[in-house]
Formats: sequence, C-alpha cells, structure tokens
Amino acid sequence: MNRFMNILGQSLQAVRAFKLRTTFCLVSVALGIGSITIIVAATEGAYKKAFDIVALFGPDSVLVLSGSDEARAIGQRDKTLTLDDVKGVEEAFPQAYMVIPMLAAPNTNIVYRQNKHQTFVVGSTADYSRGWTWPVVQGSDLTEEDVRGGRNVALLGVQVVRNLFVDEDPVGKYILVKGIPVQVVGVLTERGMTPTGANMDDRIVMPITTVMRKLLNERRYVSVFRVRFTDQSRVGEYQEALRLFLRQRHNIPDGAPDDFRIISPKEVILFLVALTGSLVLFLGLVGCISLVVAGFVLANLFLLSVKERTREIGVRRAVGASRGDIRFQFLGEAVVITTLGGLAGFLIGVLGSRVLTYVAELPIHFSWKAFAAGVVLSWLVGIGFGLKPATTASNLNPIEAIRG
Repeated sequence: MNRFMNILGQSLQAVRAFKLRTTFCLVSVALGIGSITIIVAATEGAYKKAFDIVALFGPDSVLVLSGSDEARAIGQRDKTLTLDDVKGVEEAFPQAYMVIPMLAAPNTNIVYRQNKHQTFVVGSTADYSRGWTWPVVQGSDLTEEDVRGGRNVALLGVQVVRNLFVDEDPVGKYILVKGIPVQVVGVLTERGMTPTGANMDDRIVMPITTVMRKLLNERRYVSVFRVRFTDQSRVGEYQEALRLFLRQRHNIPDGAPDDFRIISPKEVILFLVALTGSLVLFLGLVGCISLVVAGFVLANLFLLSVKERTREIGVRRAVGASRGDIRFQFLGEAVVITTLGGLAGFLIGVLGSRVLTYVAELPIHFSWKAFAAGVVLSWLVGIGFGLKPATTASNLNPIEAIRG
C-alpha cells in the first residue's frame, strides 16, 4: 500500500512540475468531455421532457386528427372527421370512458375594455380540464348545460389573462370574441411552452357548439377528437382497432392512405426525442473527435516527456524501481490529468447546457449518469493513450537511460 501511495505521490508531483504539458492535455480532454456531458444531459432531458408531456397528454389517450400528410399530398380534403364519427366511436368502444371532440379557431381577435389580443380559440365539450388533465385554478369548468345551450362562456389560459386583465380577477367578466360577448367562467393552470415553441397558455376554451355555430359557421366537421381508455396498457391495441374502425366508416379502400392521423403517447415520445437527435449527433461527433485529438495530444506530449525524463527514469530503475512501477507512474500521471480534465469538462458541460437551454430552449437534465460518463471516458482516454508512453518509459535500459 505504501508503495502504491509513493508512486501516486510521484505522479502528482510530476503533474504539478510539468505545468504546460498538464495544461494542454487537460484542456483538450475537458473540451471532449464537455461535449459528451451535454450529449448525455440532453438525451436524458429529452426523455424526461417526453415522459412529462406524456403524463400531461395522458398515457391512456390517443388523439385523432382530421386529414393526414398522405391524404393532403394526393389532394384529399382536410376536413374528414365529423360529429357522427365521434358518436360512432363512443358507441363502438365501451373501453373508452371519454371521447372529446374539438374544433379550433386560430388567430381570433378578443377584446376586454381597451385591451386587445389575438389568440387560439378551442371549442370542446364539458369537463375540458378532466379530459385534458388540465386543472381549473379559478372559477369552474365548462358544463353539459353550457354545451347543450351553446352558451357564450369561456375558460382562459393564463397568457390571455395577463394580456387582457393585468391585475384584475377575470372570472365573471365579459370579453368580446369576434364581437360576441363571452363570460369568463374559469382560468386554466399554467402549462408553458410546447417543444415546438407554441405557448399552450395562449388560448380560450369555449363550448364546441358555440364555436361551431357562432364563430365558424360549421355544422358537421371537427378538427380533432381525443379518446381516453380505461386500460392504458392496451392503448396500442385500441389505437389499431380505432384506425380500422375509422377506415371502414370513411369507406377507404385497401391500400389507400388514411384520411386521418392518430397520435399516441409512444409517438409523442419519439417526436420529442427526435427533436434533440440532430444536436446529439453533432455534439457526439464533436465530442468523439475532441477526445481522440485529446488522446493523441496526451500520447505525444508524454512521449516527449519520456525523452526529457530519461535520466530520471534510469536513476529510479537503478535504485530499485521495477518496470511496473515506472509504467504505473506514467499511467498515474495520465489518469490524474484526464480526471482533472473530466471534472473541468463536466463544468464546461453544465455552463454550455445553460447557454443551449437559453438559446434553443432544449430540455437538459443533469444526473449522476452525465457525471459518471465524463469521468469514465476521461479514465479510458488516460489509460488508452497513456499506455504506449508508459510502456516506452518502463522498457528503457537503466544504464543507457542514466548515460543519456
């Protein structure tokens, strides 16, 4: 144990003594480890964000959108889902405990006194907050009576409240939606931004009957509907059954593309993870190249160091140091430097991730995995690229080394 500690102490002394060599090696390793650290944190952040959004989306839910990319490409209509489709799904799927049709009126002008705002209006059914797991923090949710009666009532997102009411309590107040007086009955809790940069809180939710008749002059078609199932473990199975059911209802022949699209929690995860894919690929290449360059820098500087320290190595061998001791000392120096570089790289990764979060709003999540990945990689670089110089040093002939 004493022998090990003595060799380690000598390695630390050498690291301090050869400051320029240490600095070059440390910086090169730190840059590579910093990139790798950001990759690990970005990947973990993407998955964490994905699962957070799936929890809000509802792991027991699927979303059916009107139209599809394939259908639009061959000139089919965008409006393909109807209220009859919604009713048919309710009757055909007893496993579905909620089927919620929705219609959107984007870029709708709203006014409260002198304050004006343009927002996204959503027409939906009763219990919007329950259907979307989106709590109402002030007032109350839409009711069946609101929907049946086509009442002029609305739930507001917090961004709309900030823009129109400033410091006022909006519940009970009237706003003008395309010139129609609408009473505010509730305020939704804050949700923030989507991964694509849309503000989820910049919206108004009104009864679907009100939006269809008074804002869009629509009687039949809906934009989307949401289905929530009792058994979330079978959502994939229900999704396929729902797809076949809608194809049959829409009389789509075999081989023809769907005229709708179904989004499941699995697709949400894949989409969000794909958003960080290009960054991970870029940083991965940069990180790997940086680590390889760092390794070559370390190996070459240590080979030069072996030549400069030939006499020192010869004296140590002459007074009893074995080849293993010399090899271990040089490997120890390499690992100490790369470990310091790994720690510095982790700090660079933390600072760099903050910049990326600020500039690109990427989901970054640091855990022990990012730190462990940086440290382990730094050790691998130190051992892998330090082994050749260490072996060269240990194989020097003591007498010739002293003469040299």
